Amino acid sequence: MTLFRKLNRPASHRMSMLRTMVSQLVKHERIETTVPKAKEIRRLAENMITLGKEGTQCASRRASAFVRGDDVMHKLFSELAYRYRDRAGGYTRILRTRIRVGDAAEMAYIELIDRENELRQAKPPTPQPPQRAPLDPWTRSRLTKQFASPKEEKSSDADI
Repeated sequence: MTLFRKLNRPASHRMSMLRTMVSQLVKHERIETTVPKAKEIRRLAENMITLGKEGTQCASRRASAFVRGDDVMHKLFSELAYRYRDRAGGYTRILRTRIRVGDAAEMAYIELIDRENELRQAKPPTPQPPQRAPLDPWTRSRLTKQFASPKEEKSSDADI
């Protein structure tokens, strides 16, 4: 995998914490954590949901090596795979909430989108522009010549 934020933890503690938090996010669909942790959780959670959408045995083994709990695996490969079958990425949302008392850490909710009781509704998809019929090369070249500026002719009288 690519580089992660270190989050002031040794590698084994960091990966254990991220595995637990991704599993809890899938189970509860919304958790509150600090903003840097939420950004790391988002990367891993979207990868796990993509594995759930694949639905192959290889994807199942890769996901089970990361997430914790059979109930989480079942939810990934059944409910979430069905919910996000038409979505190509962007399964989570980070909403900044408050400054934590004690250490002034910036807190945020990370939640799965398209669920009941969302904190903020998902934006509707942008409409696609209508497709134009492709032009044959001769018509295209004629149209480009039509709008091109006229060329200036060189006069040889200026040289004399």
